[in-house]
Amino acid sequence: MSLSIKDASITSAQPVAAGTADFSGLPAFCRVSATLKPTSDSDINVEIWLPMSDWNGKYQALGNGGWFGAMDNGGMAYALARGYAASSTDTGHEGGSASFALGHPEKLIDYAYRSEHEMAVKAKAIITAFYGRAPRVSYWNGCSAGGRQALKEAQRFPEDFDGILAGAPGYNWSGRAAHAVWVAQAVHRDQASYIPPYKYSLIHNAVLEACDALDGVKDGVLEDPTRCAFDPVVLQCKDVDSPACLTAPQVEAARKIYASVINPRTKQEIFPGLEPGSELDWGVLAGPRLFSIANDFFKYVIFRNPSWDYRTFNFDQDMDYARKVDNGTIDAVDPDLKRFFQRGGKLLQYHGWSDWQIAPLASVRYYQSVVNALGRGRVQDSYRLFMVPGMGHCGGGEGPSRLDLLSPLEDWVERGKAPVRIIGFRSINAKDRTRPLCPYPQVAKYKGSGSTDDAADFTCVAP
Repeated sequence: MSLSIKDASITSAQPVAAGTADFSGLPAFCRVSATLKPTSDSDINVEIWLPMSDWNGKYQALGNGGWFGAMDNGGMAYALARGYAASSTDTGHEGGSASFALGHPEKLIDYAYRSEHEMAVKAKAIITAFYGRAPRVSYWNGCSAGGRQALKEAQRFPEDFDGILAGAPGYNWSGRAAHAVWVAQAVHRDQASYIPPYKYSLIHNAVLEACDALDGVKDGVLEDPTRCAFDPVVLQCKDVDSPACLTAPQVEAARKIYASVINPRTKQEIFPGLEPGSELDWGVLAGPRLFSIANDFFKYVIFRNPSWDYRTFNFDQDMDYARKVDNGTIDAVDPDLKRFFQRGGKLLQYHGWSDWQIAPLASVRYYQSVVNALGRGRVQDSYRLFMVPGMGHCGGGEGPSRLDLLSPLEDWVERGKAPVRIIGFRSINAKDRTRPLCPYPQVAKYKGSGSTDDAADFTCVAP
């Protein structure tokens, strides 16, 4: 392939035969690698996979997770199998740490938003050169950090994509990092505060006992955990510590995990807490050490001190400082999506109610901020949020979390059919369960007859 693109060089363009060992099950495609250098300190690697035949005329860009500087080959394979031309980027660095940002402000900008935008622009140019025509429609698909990238694209580069799929977005990057510190400080206040992992199921089972039936169906999943007023004090030991109870310090630590992060001076919420139902995976945030994504954010981006200690964090002064330093570079909290909506863009956002890494109410907070900024009617035409009962971080969990979210987004963008319900699937003990996911704030309600494992026997209603 001979092609000249500003600030970019194609380093490789190789045909990959159908059924090649490393790409089992995929059709033949052209694998293009390119390096983008929008600044003198940039070194952004991208790959574009182009179907050799039966291209559907569309382009899909895949998002990243955490600080990871690597291609999403799995995501590109999925897109390719559906006929898409697909692309992914390492966001301008290698590895899973934010240490790359120390002393390299341009690389931080590349990670935060520039690599994604540059990839979209260059990928479209390469697709156009390869097929002789531009993609007729373009999609972004990402979860977690990829969900943050998704919202950043809609906010900052509304012309890049026609449809955006944003899963569990870490859009409030500084807030979710502060939440990780909040939890770590709670469970490591002293040795007595630490909740050993073998007690997670104890707390989880108590939550289900208290709240599972609130939605009318006792199925091991909370349809809307915000209705669950669970207090872990019910598990407090009457006598000595044992696997069947929580000590008083452990009760206080559990309460902190559920609680919102609060500024001690202003009493304003910095970030919401985890929801009841998330307990089985508390070890990520409440484990032996501070969650690495948050640790790296404060060490290498905010305080620029590799020796920084999370125990010193002040939720008033340090939080204000963090937001000033970031200044909207990584954070994607801007609710003004008017330009994206005006050009016909559609945003489908989803988040698991049992997410143990990014508090699910964060997605609700962002959705509500957009509604407040632009009006509910305008938002419903262009943006819908689906909360997934029982789903963990970007997938998994005890709920019906096997989802095809791309198809309803395609229907919305290409056929004008807005999603009114999305079917989730899960197989439990060789028995299939389907449930409808409803656009927020609606919830799924059992009709009162028929199988509680069949989505057809549920309807979406206002809470």
